[in-house]
Formats: sequence, structure tokens, C-alpha cells
Amino acid sequence: METPPREQVGSYITGTPMPTQDEKTMGLIAHMGTILANFVGLGFAVPLVLMLTKGKESSFVREHSVESLNFQITLFIAGLVGVATSCIGIGLVLLPIVGILALVFGIIGGLKANEGQLYRYPFAIRLVK
Repeated sequence: METPPREQVGSYITGTPMPTQDEKTMGLIAHMGTILANFVGLGFAVPLVLMLTKGKESSFVREHSVESLNFQITLFIAGLVGVATSCIGIGLVLLPIVGILALVFGIIGGLKANEGQLYRYPFAIRLVK
């Protein structure tokens, strides 16, 4: 099932339909910053901070931050399931897959943000709106 296309959103301050270079960079950081932050277990912190600070100024940054945060929550839940099922072997397969997906989709999301496009992760639980 294909998700319907969302309209391109720009800055609330300038009212421009296309994001500025600063907005594109913040969107990139919302996705790529999670890759580094996941090494210390704080993958959710980068998009959360961006959503609470820059998200108030730019709808483009907010969209990317919210999407990245929702994906990080999904990865956290998948990681918990992987740890819980590692004693029966399922988690030993699931945890490396979760790590690879976090890396690959984080890079894809960052590249799309840098191009000025919105990106939706293919399988993320959307808890934050």
C-alpha cells in the first residue's frame, strides 16, 4: 500500500514554499545525527532537541524531526524485542537487522532532507504527531 504524497512545506517565518539551506541542514542532522547518537543509546535525543527548538521556526525541520523521532522509537521497541528474544535465538538475528536498518534508512532520510524533500520511513510507528 502506497502512502499518499504530502505537500512540500517550507518555513513558517519566511513563508517560502521551498526550504532554505539552513532548514535542509537541520533536516539532515535530524536523520544523520541519530546514527552517531545510537552508539551511546541516545538516538532519540537529536531529533527530539531539533523538534523542540528549530521545529517551532520551520515546518520542514519539524516534519523531518518528527519522522526521525518516530523511527527511533520504532527501533527502540524492535531492539527491546530483540534483546528479550535473544535467549531463544530470534534476537540474535533481529538485532543486527535493526542496526543495519537504522544505518541505511538514517542515511536515506538525511540525503532526502538535504535535497529539500520530505521522507517517510517505510515502517515506523507514528506516535509523535
